[in-house]
Formats: sequence, C-alpha cells, structure tokens
Amino acid sequence: MTPRLALPSLALVLGAATGCAGTTSEPVPRTTQPTDLASQPTPSDEPAGEPGDAPRAVDTLVDRLEVPWGVDFLPDGSGVVTERTSGRVLRVAADGTTSTLGVITAAVPQGEAGLLGVAVSPDFEDDRTLFFYLTSSSDNRVVRAELDGSSLGPPTVVLDGIPAGFIHDGGRIAFGPDGYLYVTTGETGDPSLAQDPDSLAGKILRITTDGDPAPGNPDPDSPVWSLGHRNVQGLAWDDQGRLWASEFGDSTWDELNLIEKGGNYGWPEVEGSGGAPDYVDPQLVWPVEEASPSGLAYADGRLWMAGLRGRRLWRIDVSADGRASHPTAWFTEDYGRLRTVATAPDGRLWVTTSNRDGRGEPTPEDDRIVVVEP
Repeated sequence: MTPRLALPSLALVLGAATGCAGTTSEPVPRTTQPTDLASQPTPSDEPAGEPGDAPRAVDTLVDRLEVPWGVDFLPDGSGVVTERTSGRVLRVAADGTTSTLGVITAAVPQGEAGLLGVAVSPDFEDDRTLFFYLTSSSDNRVVRAELDGSSLGPPTVVLDGIPAGFIHDGGRIAFGPDGYLYVTTGETGDPSLAQDPDSLAGKILRITTDGDPAPGNPDPDSPVWSLGHRNVQGLAWDDQGRLWASEFGDSTWDELNLIEKGGNYGWPEVEGSGGAPDYVDPQLVWPVEEASPSGLAYADGRLWMAGLRGRRLWRIDVSADGRASHPTAWFTEDYGRLRTVATAPDGRLWVTTSNRDGRGEPTPEDDRIVVVEP
C-alpha cells in the first residue's frame, strides 16, 4: 500500500487514580523492551535524573466525579473539566472548589464515546470561548461555546462528520503554539479508515477556530495533519515547539510518537516500529499491559504520560534534538486507571482517574483529580 500522506504514529493513554496526599512512589525503570529487539526502540533501563527528584502526589483536588476526561485551564488558573458520561462541564479552582458551568446535552455517551476533550481559546480573555470534542448521535464533532460569567452558552458546530464508534473515538483537542486547534480522532474499530486520506478517522487534524483546514496543512483543502493512527488520546508540545502524541496499540505495542507534518504512522500496516520507509516509527513503545496511554503533558522539561491499563504515570526525558528516552513509571497501582494529565499554570500536574468507566475498580470517592508536583 502506498500512503497518500506521510505522518508520525502516536500513542494515547487513559487513566484513573485514588488520592494520597503527600505520597511518593518508587520508580519502575521498565522501558520498552520488545520481543524483536532489532525492530523496536530500546532506550536505557536506567531511570533519569538525580536522587530525590521523584514526583510527589500532593493531594486529591476533587473527587466523586463521573469519568473526568478533558482538562484545560482558564487565565485565572482554574481548570475546565469535562465528564464523559454526564456531559457536565465543570470549573475547578486551584483550591478544589467546583461548580458546574453547563451540560452539553448533544453528547451521547456509549462505550468510549461521549463528552471528551476541551480546549480554552488562546484569546479567551477577549472571546470567552471554549472548544469541545463530543460524540453526537451521528458522528464525532468539535463544537464551541461562549462562557458568560459562570454559565456556558449553547454550543455551535465547528467541525462535524468525524466518524464515530463504540470504541476508538480519539477526542483530545489542544491549541498549538501556532494558534491552531489540533484534534485527535480514532479509527472507530475500522482500521482501513486510518490509511484513507479522505476519511477524518484515525488522524490528527489541524484546523482554524472556524473549522477550516489550517494554513500550511499538507493538503490545503483537508484538515488532516497526520494519518495512520489507531487511537490517539494525548497531545503535548515540548519547549522547542515539537508535537508529541500518545497512541493506543492493538495487542502488542503502545506508542509515543513525534508528530511530523504529513507523517503516516503506519496503522494498520504496522504496530510499533516496522522500519518501513513509508511510515514514521514511534520513538518509544510499551507492552499494552504497561501503558494503554491516554493523556500526555509536558512539564519540568519532560513528557508525562497517563496509563489506563498500566495504572501508572510515565515520566519521559526529551533531549534537545527531540529524542525521547528513559521512560520511568511512577504511582503504579496507587490510583488505578489514569486518563488525563495536564500541566496547570503553576507548573503542577493535574491527573484524572478513570475507574468508574466500567473497566476499573471504583470506590465511592472515585473518580478524582490528583495534583502531582513534578
């Protein structure tokens, strides 16, 4: 098969946690040691950093949530949090005070679908606009709504027609340093869609705030920025402006990808690293039982990746020339399934758990947001 675009492969993770104020966790310096060492990335097993630089779980910020999925931050430092199953949009202050901004009734929760990602407009102080990724009764779509004081206005469609499924709906949205909105989509369980350049499924999209293809896209008439993705749920830019993505593998390898314009990341032709010239290999891979990655963030000079099935938070070094290495696991099994990790304005990490989505082992207090000092 000859891909019509060439783009990098990404891996995303889902997550859940239980709060434990002031605790640290011993690192698990297990890296991606594949069965076929010649074909997969094999970074050092030695944990990076100096002794005593372990991340610390500071506190449970808020609990008793209903599958918190998306997190982004307002200029005042408070977080906007979406709940996948309830459709609620919450405002969570830095001290944990929580209020409901509104409910997006157009979101239809089923399987992995529902109300997913959120992104605060880079011009929020002027336009008061929030963007959301949701599953409707017919498709996945990006919508926007204006926040009037403490009340969310009615949503309007920015981009629709993204294929939806019971599984693999992607859903992470984030504004890049270039001011454009990046959108991750899954292939909905139909792998062929990931290699179809005319389908919006199994892609990373790059659009304007009006939903048009962003200037500089590989095809000026298409929102597709990269393709060949199975299910990306994590996006993060490092301090050099490079885009990273985490991506769910199938049965063998989850991936961390450095995303290139027009890159083809290989799914379903390749899972993990294949070395084929038409596809971009991942920088790191993990056995699926150690990751199943969803959220991804950049803080303190490193990437932080949340693991659902892996039930751990991965810390990953990034070199000046854009190489990922030394993945080290923290908080393994401490909080359950970890869905999202986001960098707050104060530099700390907000980590959401996903134990009430039918796959974890919820307690009455879950799901929650745990604050981590990186």
